[in-house]
Amino acid sequence: MKKKLVIIGNGMAAMAALEELLKLDACIDYDITVFGAEPHHNYNRVLLSQVLSGEKPAEDITIHDDKWYRENGIELKAGVKVSAIDRVKRAVITEGEVFYYDKLVIATGSTAFMPPIGGADKDGVFTFRTLNDCERIREAVSEGGKEERRKVAVIGGGLLGLEAADAISRLGADVTVVHLADMLMELQLDATSAELLLDDLQAMGIEVLLNKETVSIEGGESVSVLKFKDGSVLEIDTVVVSVGIRPNIELAYESGVYCKRGIVVSDTMQSYDPAIYAIGECVEHRGRTFGLVGPIFDQARVLADHLSGTARLVFADKPTSARLKVPGIDLYSAGCVTHDGDDEGVDTIEFLDRSSKLYKRIFIKDNRIEGIVIFGDTTDGARLFGYLQEGRDISDIRSTILFGEGVKSGGVNIDTMTDDTIVCGCNGVTKKMIIDAVETKGLFTRADVCKETRASSSCGGCGDLIDVLLESVLGSNFESATATGICECTKYTREDIIKNIQERRLLSVGEVLETLGWETVGCEACRPAINYYVSMVWPLEALDDRSSRLVNEREHANIQADDTFSVVPRMYGGVTTPDELRRIAKAADDYSVPLVKITGGQRIDLIGVKREDLSDVWKALDMPSGFAYAKALRTVKSCVGKLHCRYGTQDSLTLAVDLEKYFEGLWMPAKVKLSVSGCPRNCSESGIKDVGIVGVKGGFEILVGGSGGIESKGAKPLIIVETAEEVLDITAAFLQYYRESADYGERTYKWVRRVGLDRIKKSIIEDDLRRAELSARMEEALSGTYDPWKEKIA
Repeated sequence: MKKKLVIIGNGMAAMAALEELLKLDACIDYDITVFGAEPHHNYNRVLLSQVLSGEKPAEDITIHDDKWYRENGIELKAGVKVSAIDRVKRAVITEGEVFYYDKLVIATGSTAFMPPIGGADKDGVFTFRTLNDCERIREAVSEGGKEERRKVAVIGGGLLGLEAADAISRLGADVTVVHLADMLMELQLDATSAELLLDDLQAMGIEVLLNKETVSIEGGESVSVLKFKDGSVLEIDTVVVSVGIRPNIELAYESGVYCKRGIVVSDTMQSYDPAIYAIGECVEHRGRTFGLVGPIFDQARVLADHLSGTARLVFADKPTSARLKVPGIDLYSAGCVTHDGDDEGVDTIEFLDRSSKLYKRIFIKDNRIEGIVIFGDTTDGARLFGYLQEGRDISDIRSTILFGEGVKSGGVNIDTMTDDTIVCGCNGVTKKMIIDAVETKGLFTRADVCKETRASSSCGGCGDLIDVLLESVLGSNFESATATGICECTKYTREDIIKNIQERRLLSVGEVLETLGWETVGCEACRPAINYYVSMVWPLEALDDRSSRLVNEREHANIQADDTFSVVPRMYGGVTTPDELRRIAKAADDYSVPLVKITGGQRIDLIGVKREDLSDVWKALDMPSGFAYAKALRTVKSCVGKLHCRYGTQDSLTLAVDLEKYFEGLWMPAKVKLSVSGCPRNCSESGIKDVGIVGVKGGFEILVGGSGGIESKGAKPLIIVETAEEVLDITAAFLQYYRESADYGERTYKWVRRVGLDRIKKSIIEDDLRRAELSARMEEALSGTYDPWKEKIA
């Protein structure tokens, strides 16, 4: 028999949980009943200010209609309030009816906080929280017609208060914001950004009163005057109170569910009653309550995971960002920006151009971003927030971090983009198509946009711009792409997958998909990644899944534009012999290879080999595979070094051959290239390799994290050592650390930038024990390597 699942609440949190259950095909296990206190369908609360201003009708922000509930077998009781929960009988009680449950989810959200102000119960005093609030405020502001401008006070200078003030101003009212603190948005801004915001609001015709504590609302049945603690008054005829929210815990508390500020839940969103779960703005998790949709959607995924029986995910709070959704004002804040100047260990990087009203400031501790505030040009917000969430070491980009990599650096300005501007050139997706999808489909992440519109599904180059568009529509409720899983098939992150592979001893792609309850059979993004992660964790026992490899790795050769292949045999350190050259020439003649070319990695490439001739060509060459097609060690480029060059200080040639023989056949998260130069003249281009070794007087300097590809990056100095043996030992530890902690497809230059060179040095240079452990695991991985060409021939 199906279990009975009852959900109290029809808001965004509850519906996100149901959508996640649907993705897991777990709704078929339950008879589901949803109670919603509001008579409306589920709607996108993030866009309420646009309904208030009249920019959108209420139906435009509806996410799910009656048809969605019917098609998914969900019974919706809209406008029905649950009056009690009988935990002993496991039943919820409405007016005149009883509904029994096996599992109960409380998602009652929050209520608008009303401070203890005398006269707050008078006509003309409103809160701003629901569609009904919007209708009532619009009706009050429109009284008197165009001839009589209403005087509206908005109590609260926070995010929602200012968005409400702007919306009401656009309805034609005279608006005054009344705020208790000495600066606007004091939880999200510093003094400079708050000052710039104040200037812009006043320029828009919105008056602002700071340091004002409202003690009473005066008048007859309706309001006419606000009285402040300092004795001053403000004549008004409408008041909107927006000073924050409070978790709606009344029903849970009266039913005996343990509550503090919110319903107390565990990391699995379970209350102290094992049959009752809670998510959203009504919960308290590890002392924190929540008001933005990003963490609430994470809670929904965790809840669905446990209701489905998978029970693998846990909720962890993450940093959040906020963007003010007021047209004409570009303001972004993330993390902690309320540090005092005397906070120990916290420093800042700032830029201010008052005449242009451009301001950027990041708060830094231990070389990692803790807070961000941007005013005037917020296109870098998503990028900087990504660094904050990753905990990336920014010491190598401090001098350019505020300006170097933003979308706007290419001249793109979201506000000046027309609706027809192409955002995704690969798939012809315009700005309007994306914004319409976000607003009408309830999208919150880059992955959502990709699934709905195909934008960023090809090269991915428009991803950052999509994030900027998402933030421009959703403001503080934008869910960063870093919060999603490794692909659209799953919400599992790299860390989730590797943890399960280790703890449950999963040895194949199939075992991972089955054990973790994958939502599909996998895709070309997740299957190769899982195949690598399994082989990385269990190098000697993993079962390689050929179907999970891309075509080049399946065929052990690079496919060309005409569907033929290129064959690159291994030449250790770029060294070959006359006999090998004769075999290469003969194979090229015998199999009519149309092009033979010297590669940049000091090897020879036979281009145009037919698929059916591959094995015969490999056999005729009788040389190891060069892995030119693989996410593996490609080449170790070298110069002749001191054996033959009069400038050489070290034997680069021998070291290059030894390194290539040692690491050949080793699978990596992405392609890896090494180089050894015999002297600082650097003829082997060691400064742009994943690992570059430069001979210096008395030893070798090791450089890491370079790239000469699409994004050229100079390698960073790691250490100077005396012997070739030390080079091998440190290179092995570095590559194993990279293999174990990089994302699949992440090149070393990105990994070094993300992890931080200081952390890498501490792990493989300063910590002898850690280096020995990494080297030992590298030895184990290398013991399982093989030559795929020889295996295929055999």
